[in-house]
Amino acid sequence: MTQSEMILRYMHENGSITPKEALEDLGCMRLGARIWDIKRTGVKIIKTMEQGENRLGYPTRYARYRLA
Repeated sequence: MTQSEMILRYMHENGSITPKEALEDLGCMRLGARIWDIKRTGVKIIKTMEQGENRLGYPTRYARYRLA
């Protein structure tokens, strides 16, 4: 199974995916690139930006991807 297929299945099962989830759960280090590949096949994906803290406690922003 390709990373793109794993990401699609993950979004179907969990509703959304973040770069951290992609790395920890699927071993995918370039989620944005795989999302671009998936979008090229005609799948509609919505990106929202969220705020959180990094491991040092500093504010950070990250993308959350959902199927449209």
